[in-house]
Amino acid sequence: MATEFKIPELGENVTAGDVVRILVKAGDTLAKDQAVLELETDKATIEVPSDVAGTVGEIKVKQGDKVKVGQVVLTVDEGAAGSAAGTPAASGSSEKADAPKQRTQPAGAAEEGGLSQKASPVPQATGGGAERAQEDRDEGEADQPEAQEADAEKAGAPTTDESPHQKRGEVVDINRGGRQQAGTPQPAADEQPEADAPAAPAAPSVRRMARELGVDIRQVAGSGDGGRISVEDLQGFVKGVMTGSTPEAAPGSLTAGRPLPDFTKWGEVERKPMSNIRRKTAEHLGHAWHVIPHVTQHDKADITALEALRKQYGPQAEKAGGKLTMTAIALKIVAAAIRKFPQFNASIDQARNEIVYKNSVHLGVAADTERGLLVPVVRDVDRKGIFELAAELAKLSEKARAGKLSLDEMQGGGMTITNLGGIGGTSFTPIVNWPEVAILGISRGAQEPVWDGSSFQPRLMLPLSLSYDHRVIDGADAARFLRWVCDAFEQPFVLAL
Repeated sequence: MATEFKIPELGENVTAGDVVRILVKAGDTLAKDQAVLELETDKATIEVPSDVAGTVGEIKVKQGDKVKVGQVVLTVDEGAAGSAAGTPAASGSSEKADAPKQRTQPAGAAEEGGLSQKASPVPQATGGGAERAQEDRDEGEADQPEAQEADAEKAGAPTTDESPHQKRGEVVDINRGGRQQAGTPQPAADEQPEADAPAAPAAPSVRRMARELGVDIRQVAGSGDGGRISVEDLQGFVKGVMTGSTPEAAPGSLTAGRPLPDFTKWGEVERKPMSNIRRKTAEHLGHAWHVIPHVTQHDKADITALEALRKQYGPQAEKAGGKLTMTAIALKIVAAAIRKFPQFNASIDQARNEIVYKNSVHLGVAADTERGLLVPVVRDVDRKGIFELAAELAKLSEKARAGKLSLDEMQGGGMTITNLGGIGGTSFTPIVNWPEVAILGISRGAQEPVWDGSSFQPRLMLPLSLSYDHRVIDGADAARFLRWVCDAFEQPFVLAL
């Protein structure tokens, strides 16, 4: 009997992926839990295992295709299931998996969030807008977003010869750059989404309201948990467009900004599609830069004595399975600093006007890999010794370079550390990894003359750059935090106190 194998659920808010490799071919004997496809999603590269055993029949996709959750990718003849149970396919992977194997994820795994403040309601372009707003409040926002829905092009929308002042009952059609008259027919709720339209987390009624207003919901930044879009977010976006205070696409969106000039006028060009991971990184960092009012504090720590200790105890760290790097030491120092300054281990919930303080200390460490920027998270840093942290950091770094980090290993961080000292630079402005509120950047240490009260002495100085969310952290607190960190680098005994 032929059974259809469909793409299973790949993770929260993951609805599609690109086929990187097909690990089986027609006629292969397929074992249960054997990997059949390798997919690249917005979050990770995943090996998808089979939930049936038998003989591979027809393969319905090819390398490079975009597939969705629930889509049939191949058929399996289960008649040979008994003999196939222990026999991996010759061309497939023999590796077992109880769940899809996660490989890579861009910095900050949490879904993008949105505007940092709620906008007041605006006049609706259709008669049902207010009722739908009330409907969402009554529903309490549906927990599960609908599958991806893309807005069809609106017919009859004027283009560019309009007055800058809009008439009542008109809203901007984001897709065409013009305005749409109230009452223009909207696409049906069950209309099929575009093949590569990213999902936007929103309740069904919010999506319906966006269609009636002529707004592409993918361009609206959400202020709820995980970037969830509310009625107020949608209304604020429309109001911003009508008053000219909102760009034609949400900051962080790949469609934001002005169109590029035609560079072919000045020479040959080459265009390459962005990978899912690069696109997700661009969107996440664009969103973080837009919603977080960044301030960066700079300072230097005298690590002359610490460097001598690091070299002295380095062999012991290597015996424990790690390397006593400045990043490993920074993990322990920042964890101790967070206990003294808890506002640095927090997130802001703008929708509820609350600050969420985290009792556990999980720190992200930015890793430079061939696939792009990844941020694995080291758990319970405050409860571990430096040698243990060095060993764990080495394992996570290796997994990041090999593309084998799981989603869970890149989520739940309270603050991030990024070290560019191995490359160079004297200082920089790291972007806060939303929904965190702070990130510590480390640059290359250098010998500098330091006045000791009577003469200049050569000292090894380590530049530190602390970026923070000014909505949660005041400048004075940031200066105290960074100075405490510098003192801990300069006097490691501080940690014991």
